[in-house]
Amino acid sequence: MSTLPDPAQLTLDGAPDAPPASLRAGRAVVAGKSSAAGRPSKPVRRDPHTPTRRMEVVRWLRVVAPPDWSAKVSGHSWCRCGYDRTAIGRAAVQQLVQDHTDHRAHCPLLDGGEGSLAA
Repeated sequence: MSTLPDPAQLTLDGAPDAPPASLRAGRAVVAGKSSAAGRPSKPVRRDPHTPTRRMEVVRWLRVVAPPDWSAKVSGHSWCRCGYDRTAIGRAAVQQLVQDHTDHRAHCPLLDGGEGSLAA
């Protein structure tokens, strides 16, 4: 059993003094860190703030490119503002994709806050 410390060794607050240096010279054994060290104890939730502007799909681009090189490629680009174009053939579909990209700058439904143009 453990014995109570000698009253002569107690300090004013009642705690025993530090052990002699000869007892502290040994190598300390430290347990390995837990895999959860530094992680929050509870799951972190997303900010409950709702965006002020609801994102809506305004423009669509559909390209059909069969795996056979000789097959015809087709594409269809349309927008809620009334823009509607179709194309058949590789060169025409490439131009349709470019026109679809350029339409973003001229569409009356988009105010410039969509996609990479906002940055």
